[in-house]
Amino acid sequence: QVQLVESGGGLVQPGGSLRLSCAASGRTFGSYTMGWFRQAPEKEREPVATISWSSTGTYYADSVKGRFTISRDNAKNMGYLQMSNLTPEDSAVYICSAPLLNYWGQGTEVTVSS
Repeated sequence: QVQLVESGGGLVQPGGSLRLSCAASGRTFGSYTMGWFRQAPEKEREPVATISWSSTGTYYADSVKGRFTISRDNAKNMGYLQMSNLTPEDSAVYICSAPLLNYWGQGTEVTVSS
């Protein structure tokens, strides 16, 4: 089993930055791909970024390329999403996941507004 707990969401102005964290427990963190997804009101959940267990492989949605950076620290059982140059369209609940294992956190809300 995998437990994932997100933190770091909040209200930020357009153009600002936030760093989301994901604390993992249970199955050895360094053994699986992790990712960040997001879901805005009345929209479907969408992938934001994923990172392989070894950090050698990453994926970014086109909408966040160049603005978001996913990373992980297997020794600390932590995953991160550094978000920069945020826009109102980035407002959503951000969910940490072990997508290939179908484990999901509860999410942390990000609101980008002036």
